[in-house]
Amino acid sequence: MAFYVYLLRCSDGSYYVGHTDNIEMRMAQHHSAALRCYTSTRLPVQLLKTESFGTREEALAAEQQLKGWTRRKKEAWLAGNFEELRRLAKKTFN
Repeated sequence: MAFYVYLLRCSDGSYYVGHTDNIEMRMAQHHSAALRCYTSTRLPVQLLKTESFGTREEALAAEQQLKGWTRRKKEAWLAGNFEELRRLAKKTFN
């Protein structure tokens, strides 16, 4: 069984990150506002990217990591721009 992390764009332009083991069912839930979560007041939503994992724990860890990222990092991930993602991940201390 595969587990997925997914990224949605909401109608207000914001992003939503989640994880599931059934992407089709989860998208139907988001579109119908059945989840009563962040997306239910920001419909419609558009699925931008999914990534599969072997375990729920891996998918959950990836979801938590993505939720902590800035918008720019999420957009670099979406674009597959891993050099930019690495650059944005570097911490600078002043």
